[in-house]
Amino acid sequence: MVKLPVIIGMGGIGPAGRTSCHHAYRRLVIDQLSLADAEATKRALAQVMGRSDVESDDLLKGSLVRKLENNLFDPQAIPLHKAFGADQGSSLLVNKKRVGSPIPEHWTVTEHDDQRMRIDLEANQPLLVPITRQSTINAAGQLPSGFDPSKLYQSRNHPRGLQMSVYGASDAISSLGFDWDRVKQCVAPDQIAVYAGSGMAQLDYNGVGGMLQARLLGKRVTSKQCPLGLAEMPADFINAYVLGSVGATGTNMGACATFLYNLNQAKDDIRSGRRRIVLVGNSEAPLVPEVFEGYGNMGALATDEELRELDGRSVEEGADHRRACRPFSGNCGFTLAESAQFFVICDDELALELGANIYGAVADVFVNADGFKKSISGPGLGNYITVGKAMAVARSIVGEQGLQRSFVQAHGTGTPQNRITESHILNEAAQVFGISNLPVTAIKSYVGHSLSAAAGDQLAATLGTWQYGVIPGISTIDHIADDVYQDQLRFLMQHESVDTQGLDVAFLNSKGFGGNNATGAILAPHATQEILLKRHGKEAIKRHAALNEQTRERQAEYDVRCSKGELSPIYQFGEGVLGAEDIEFSSKALHVPGYSKPVDLEIPNPYE
Repeated sequence: MVKLPVIIGMGGIGPAGRTSCHHAYRRLVIDQLSLADAEATKRALAQVMGRSDVESDDLLKGSLVRKLENNLFDPQAIPLHKAFGADQGSSLLVNKKRVGSPIPEHWTVTEHDDQRMRIDLEANQPLLVPITRQSTINAAGQLPSGFDPSKLYQSRNHPRGLQMSVYGASDAISSLGFDWDRVKQCVAPDQIAVYAGSGMAQLDYNGVGGMLQARLLGKRVTSKQCPLGLAEMPADFINAYVLGSVGATGTNMGACATFLYNLNQAKDDIRSGRRRIVLVGNSEAPLVPEVFEGYGNMGALATDEELRELDGRSVEEGADHRRACRPFSGNCGFTLAESAQFFVICDDELALELGANIYGAVADVFVNADGFKKSISGPGLGNYITVGKAMAVARSIVGEQGLQRSFVQAHGTGTPQNRITESHILNEAAQVFGISNLPVTAIKSYVGHSLSAAAGDQLAATLGTWQYGVIPGISTIDHIADDVYQDQLRFLMQHESVDTQGLDVAFLNSKGFGGNNATGAILAPHATQEILLKRHGKEAIKRHAALNEQTRERQAEYDVRCSKGELSPIYQFGEGVLGAEDIEFSSKALHVPGYSKPVDLEIPNPYE
């Protein structure tokens, strides 16, 4: 029997706050929550922001998409070098230590005084003069104001994306409601996997960015910048310092669809039985000046000037940064964001055995390329295939009626091109499958576009919808653009209350640069429970429910302790390191300390 990939845990950090216990989702719909839930989410948000004034108006303003803050860099004074030149016959006075070697042939160097040398130029000399510039793009989906993951553990000059990985993975694992050691007693070491990474690697100064900048800034490349800058390093950090895992590892990259690529790998592993439990996620920290400039020069990001033009505002009035991302409406570009989102996926038998919370299940994920393209960033046919197959598999699982009870978390970047192409894809698919008034939302309007982690943001919001019965609407828009296809679609411009039992499946859609398309079909908790009941029977479900009571209690305890600031991320540097002398190795099995089950080496011939 094919295993069912069940979602049993989630954690992370993004512009909406902490992911576990649905707090990031609850921030999106906080005005729709009960007073108790709203207050709990404010406390959770205040804790990550390092604040005690839970009722302050600034608390909510310091989250989601907003004007760029200067905690990462000063957008009003971005440093750069301007090309300059000294003419032939000019002279320069330079500190003796700065003259360097070898001396260019067109320099004549003489001693000027005890500290300086005189350089007479016999030809024109190009120079670089340090200056600053103001950013034309000043909106971003930033982590909550005041949140600094580097201060929560001994970060040792880690790139920001890895700091966020440690926090996000720790949040996912710690909020499971049971210890990870319990998992290690149920599965063999090689039945665990971590699939995590980043789409653009670690680009701040502690990573690849610093490695490429250092020499040009007159500094030295450190021993960490190259290795810690690798795109799969989030998985490496989680294995080495959070889980101590010796199981499968890696990342599957696909630009803005990367999270779904990793989720697909996790789904395939669990379905086949190769793995029993997988931590899957992505961490992206792209808020550096060079990335803003790169996407900005493509015309992909919303500039202040363009936002003002959309709203008819003057320079003095300024741009509405809070509403920078406007999917499927009058818009001018996407809004860059940072986020780290992680989910724990396991097979259905293990979920029942652990008494785990069941947030839903991964019905399937489909990945397809675009084929021949006019431009590497232009759209193609691949997304028609992924959406079509996702709806087809959902129909097979939940039936025609279940398919009617679905909604879409659109890629919804906020660009003029996306609003046309994605709406056409969704509209055509809905028509083909006979779905009318298919609800469509796009949470990038709240949190921006976190690139590789974007579908992780979508999944967290989807699981929250099933828990609280509110689909977050696209609240940054007041109309649907005329060129958007919507005959079969219903774009939600406001929050929509729904019956939590009335939505059977959600479709997560991602479209990435280069023709990387992915669509995931996610089953609701009640739809998942129906499958579990058919597979395992009433008695197994009763046993799980009894175990799950303790799981929920421990999750609530974790939430309270987090909101009080009593917990730190898991970071086990140099702890529990194992060597060859620690393992028991035979031709039939390999025993790793800490696991009750061995790695099975009696592997049958797979080609018979």
